[in-house]
Amino acid sequence: MTINLTRREKRSFTNEFKKQMVMLYQNGKKRADIVAQYDLTKSALDNWITQYQTTGSFTAKDNRSAEENELIALRKENKRLLMENDILKQAALIMGRKFELILHNKHRYTLRGLCRCLKVTRNRFYYQRQLSQQPQDVVLSERVGRVFNDNYRAYGTRRLQAELRKQGMILSRRRIGRIMAKNGWVSKYTCKKYRIHVGKSNESSVGNQLNREFEIGQPRKILVTDLTYVRVKERWHYLCVIVDVSNREIVGRSAGRHKTAGLVMQAISQILMNLQSIEFFHSDRGKEFDNHLIDECLTEFSIKRSLSRKGCPYDNAVAEATFKAVKTEFVSNTIFDSLEQLRLEFNHYVDWFNCNRLHSTLNYQSPIEYKRNR
Repeated sequence: MTINLTRREKRSFTNEFKKQMVMLYQNGKKRADIVAQYDLTKSALDNWITQYQTTGSFTAKDNRSAEENELIALRKENKRLLMENDILKQAALIMGRKFELILHNKHRYTLRGLCRCLKVTRNRFYYQRQLSQQPQDVVLSERVGRVFNDNYRAYGTRRLQAELRKQGMILSRRRIGRIMAKNGWVSKYTCKKYRIHVGKSNESSVGNQLNREFEIGQPRKILVTDLTYVRVKERWHYLCVIVDVSNREIVGRSAGRHKTAGLVMQAISQILMNLQSIEFFHSDRGKEFDNHLIDECLTEFSIKRSLSRKGCPYDNAVAEATFKAVKTEFVSNTIFDSLEQLRLEFNHYVDWFNCNRLHSTLNYQSPIEYKRNR
């Protein structure tokens, strides 16, 4: 009996095609349907989704793990140090042996006594030790700089320390601060600013039903939302985000030319969870939120509405804090060339925000990581 096994022909896909498959999946299309309709393998689709959510790129070098990148950097550093050692070993031969002897015995004898015995000045010893530590400082700067640049240059010493700890490197905030100051790296964040709010509420019959219940990890599904403006060429455009209070994840987002209820509906349509599981939908009192179109949607899915008091941003603190991060890390000092560019880069940013950005509220975990570990 003969069995003919037909070998599957190897296919190549463009990055744009891979991205479109991921976007179909992210907008709610079932994985099995995508695999069947486009003749893909499940492993290939899963790999594209993971790459897009992690780095936003489908090339191999952009998706190397931190350990792989670290290994490559250390190998390069190793070659450089071997070369320097080869060149300088004869010049450092006399002092080098004495220096090593002092290092190996300084826990047994005083430094003054060792230096006197070997006829070496302490200044010379300190200078030699400083030279021996320089390669380590270079590696540390490279590691800190890589984490700083890979996270939109938004992390300060606290978040850098937490991210480096995850990668197995323990550094004090003071040392990280020195490295940042030496290289001129400054986090995008500025000092917190507060403003006094007006206590008077407007005449709408819908009140603040949420009452600032912003605790993380709560079982109730509570979504908060807000809008902000972004410059695209010479015109203002708008971003809308919808945030899950329980883990601070951005579950819905949209970008458009006008601040309308339609823009809010686009963000709602991006939510992948069953809308009937949502208990509260909270926003400020802007007409793009408090209108007939949004009312019909919320009523259809039995979602309770909650509105902030007039002039009181603290009633929508989670959405305000999220947009502070968006404007500082993503929008700051950037003018986009087109709405398509804004949408594409904003999608990349939101993927990073949900999957990689460390939140102090979540004990320096990303929203997805916090939800997975809860």
